Amino acid sequence: MDTEVKVPQYNLSEDEEKKEIVRQYRALLRSLKPKLKHGDRELVRLAFEMATDAHKTMRRKSGEPYILHPIAVARICVEEIGLGVRSTICALLHDTVEDTDLTLEDIERAFGPEITRIIDGLTKIANVVDTNTTQQAENFKKILLTLTDDPRVILIKLADRLHNMRTLDSMKREKQLKISSETVYIYAPLAHRMGLYTIKTELEDLAMKYLEPDIYREIARKLTETRRERTRYINEFIKPIKERLEKTGLKVEVLGRPKSIHSIWNKMKKKGVAFEEVYDLFAIRVILDSAPDREKEDCWKAYSIITDMYNPSPERLRDWLSNPKSNGYEALHTTVMGAQGKWVEVQIRTKRMNEIAEKGLAAHWKYKEGAAEESRFDKWFTQIREVLSQDVNSIDFLQDFKTSFLAEDIYVYTPKGDVKMLPIGATALDFAFSVHSAVGSKCIGAKVNHKLVPISHKLRSGDQIEIITSNKQKPHEDWLNFVVTTKAKTKIKDALKEEKRKIGEEGRYTLQKKLEGMGVSVSQANIEEVMIFYKQASPLDLYYQIAVKNIDLKNLKDEFQVSGDKLIVPKPQKIEPEVKSPDLDQVKAGQKKDNELIIFGESSDKIVYTLANCCKPIPGDDVFGFVSTGKGLIIHRTNCPNAARLMSNFGHRVVKTKWVKNKEISFLTGVKILGLDDVGVIHKITNLISGELKINIAALTVEAKEGLFEGNVKLFVHDKEELDELVTRLKKLPGIEGVERYDMELV
Repeated sequence: MDTEVKVPQYNLSEDEEKKEIVRQYRALLRSLKPKLKHGDRELVRLAFEMATDAHKTMRRKSGEPYILHPIAVARICVEEIGLGVRSTICALLHDTVEDTDLTLEDIERAFGPEITRIIDGLTKIANVVDTNTTQQAENFKKILLTLTDDPRVILIKLADRLHNMRTLDSMKREKQLKISSETVYIYAPLAHRMGLYTIKTELEDLAMKYLEPDIYREIARKLTETRRERTRYINEFIKPIKERLEKTGLKVEVLGRPKSIHSIWNKMKKKGVAFEEVYDLFAIRVILDSAPDREKEDCWKAYSIITDMYNPSPERLRDWLSNPKSNGYEALHTTVMGAQGKWVEVQIRTKRMNEIAEKGLAAHWKYKEGAAEESRFDKWFTQIREVLSQDVNSIDFLQDFKTSFLAEDIYVYTPKGDVKMLPIGATALDFAFSVHSAVGSKCIGAKVNHKLVPISHKLRSGDQIEIITSNKQKPHEDWLNFVVTTKAKTKIKDALKEEKRKIGEEGRYTLQKKLEGMGVSVSQANIEEVMIFYKQASPLDLYYQIAVKNIDLKNLKDEFQVSGDKLIVPKPQKIEPEVKSPDLDQVKAGQKKDNELIIFGESSDKIVYTLANCCKPIPGDDVFGFVSTGKGLIIHRTNCPNAARLMSNFGHRVVKTKWVKNKEISFLTGVKILGLDDVGVIHKITNLISGELKINIAALTVEAKEGLFEGNVKLFVHDKEELDELVTRLKKLPGIEGVERYDMELV
């Protein structure tokens, strides 16, 4: 995606607005035309009229009439996801039950139970945000139950989220951050898992536009500048391929494809390279018009012809023909060396495969009719149902869901040759639990491809695994570090809880005797007082800690007062809360504490805060405040590795923050410098930092190896402006290949 999405500014008259609504509605009907059966047009019209009436007094933040949003969502469902009439009706009415006087009963009377059920699912999703974390995770579980019941709910929700992201410009900054984080945390991976690659890519790009605006704009600018050159290169690359493929009798369409801004940025970060060095900015798609029984043969034939013309990179072949992804994606990917020494990614697929790649689940249903085997989508839904039927701790659920169900898959084999689907990162222990929970609980090791490995061994696609068990084995606490699947985590936690309960019985008996000795009853209220006093999360934890002697009840009489039948904790002396300014090592020695940097929150008051260690923000960074329990306000950068998780899971604790410049305080940050190990290069670097720019260096480490050096410099800067100036000047020094901000924790 080379361009930003521009939001139209609405300043239309009432008549013009009505015309715009009718124009958009007619465009929706035109898209829907091939799918309309007898009586459908009237149903869509009824849904449109009900939605228009229900939303008639409502406007969006941009000022436009609200009804334009449901129409836009319906158009995305039809035009970009390939859904039909029922989904269009649901999309038009998706916000009515939550936001207007229309009820589910009204909808059922007009459209029947199927549409009502989908709208009920969409209403549940609407309540996921802006609640406490436990409630949010509970609601997310409800969404997934609806997903396995009727996946259209998620597809419509993704269309809703995509339109909201396209029109996010008119929202407040903190809303933009929260919605973008949630999008990148849950909705983009969900779109990917549903096979909607185009939508997943656009969601990631739009989220990046708000979370990392500077980098987004810089990459977008460079893409625009190089567009003509790239187009010419791709056209010259495509021409001989198309001619050669057509000569062999293949019906083919060859297209150039721009890489997304988000994927380019990911490559730059992962490989530690500049934009100019991202080697596969160039990508083409070869789409074959093949008969169903010749699809694989034709794809491999095209691969053979292309790799005869251009040298392929052997480690870059991806074969999703033999083993399609769990979301139905089938294709051959390879990367070949084109003219001028440029790598080009080539994707080979048929028209059917292309439609499934573009439209995901909706296209998958179309081709599924008549298929005998259970599809990988169905297997995925079955796995989700299985996990949801277990008693999963809500707060862990969202994270587990991401690692278990939104990750890419690997395919592994049982000793008999049956295929098992597991997320990337799964271990031998995950596999054991996927076979059966009893096998997992007794697992002591495994043989992978006939070689003995420990239970923590990470599996790779194509591995064949045999599990070794022992009746003496039982789950341990550290097993939780070896598994990624929700099923394995849940079963291990259940087993540990049961073990804890057995040990805890002794602790419960000890506490009971102690309380009776003090003359108070063993009531729930008294046990809770003791539990809170010893900072335990549950009575079971309390009994367990007493049993294993981590809590000594000897002094219980001294700690509590007895009133009748009740235990009372004496009121503690009032202690003034400690005021935390930025970490002392971040402020230059000899500075007065009064010169503390001020961050304004909503109330524009001077407030207590600390700077997050995970991303070390400095003035000028795009930041948000996170209200943590016990530590007050913690300031994180919006591109912090933990930002998406915090803003998605704890949105209600995120507050808008901005810096007030204070040139008297310096902040500790760092830069990593890569270059050629030349005589005097270190002197040039230190001379620039300390001599010319007058920046204090806190520490400098240099490692030279085989003619190259890597230097890490910790230094005190006043703000981001000063840091950016330093990075620009360092890059201009002869022999310096790369300079980047040092984001790792600065110890």
